[in-house]
Amino acid sequence: MAAARVTRDVFGLLPDGRKVERIALRGAGGFEARIMTYGAVIQALIAPDAKGEYDDVVLGHDEFAGYLAERKFFGATVGRYANRIAKGQFSLDGETVQLAVNNGVNALHGGLDGFDCKLWEIADIDQGVEPAVTLSYVSPHGEENYPGRLDVRLTYRVTSPAELSLIMQARTDRPTIVNLTNHSFFNLEGAASGTSVLDHELTVAAEHFLAIDPSAIPLPEPPRAVAETPFDFRAPRPVGERIREFDQQLRNGRGYDHTYCLARDGELALAARLEAPRSGRVMELFTDQPGLQVYSGNYLDGTISGKGGKLIRQSDAICLEPHIWPDAPNRPDFPSPRLDPGGVYRHHSVYRFSVRSS
Repeated sequence: MAAARVTRDVFGLLPDGRKVERIALRGAGGFEARIMTYGAVIQALIAPDAKGEYDDVVLGHDEFAGYLAERKFFGATVGRYANRIAKGQFSLDGETVQLAVNNGVNALHGGLDGFDCKLWEIADIDQGVEPAVTLSYVSPHGEENYPGRLDVRLTYRVTSPAELSLIMQARTDRPTIVNLTNHSFFNLEGAASGTSVLDHELTVAAEHFLAIDPSAIPLPEPPRAVAETPFDFRAPRPVGERIREFDQQLRNGRGYDHTYCLARDGELALAARLEAPRSGRVMELFTDQPGLQVYSGNYLDGTISGKGGKLIRQSDAICLEPHIWPDAPNRPDFPSPRLDPGGVYRHHSVYRFSVRSS
């Protein structure tokens, strides 16, 4: 067994000449997470299969140029507000805030130049038994028109032979909203396998989901029960088993692109389990967030190539994004994304890898 360790290299250069570093966190048994300072991206996640062979399980690019060429959020840290805000507008303490709209008429994933496009600073590296890197970014007041300076720190840590922990924290100097997530695209058969995730077995620990309109904004109604719908993943079943059924919600999302409502009170708990049929890889996602966006890669259209030179096509990956519910600034009945001075925004998620038991 190789000792747990951390290495770092220069992965690329920004157009202005600034260096983009990549930090590799290596577990004792071969598990490895490679983190890029641009966008605080999970650039690679190397996990074992049932035969003991290791492969990268997150989509992205082998070279830095691919991340700059087109904004697809592969492995990125998304903020200030993950998911959508209707019409890019919300009210805070009686003042209307107008954000840039970048997803039809709505604001998506932090706007035109979100946290996924920023060069984060390396604040700390832990070379111990549980190797870790802490990255930081300061978002100034008015960036993308969000109120308040936001000081963000996140830590990626390998916490077991095949487990990656992500802790995000943020503080502000005036009232604002914040909602962060990681936007990794998972294929547990391998990032360059060229296989669909529709045969991956998915379990989601949720009784309800948010129905959406055709622009992916939650409808003005309470969360819907998953029971007797194609959105019921309380027991494991293939992602694609019912994805082509005639269902208005599947039409609105072009597949799954919906928030599941997780029953938790800020405590870390199992949100989802994903299992690949051929490799036998299993990923369990634990989070303390109130929502989980399940996105079946509906807008991947084969126009760009990813790792191994493979074209990235629809259903080549699935995203499991823990965060506060979309459009929550406009929905007092939703969990609140508000952050005030003196308070601390916290997000903790854990990606635990194992193999199918025989």
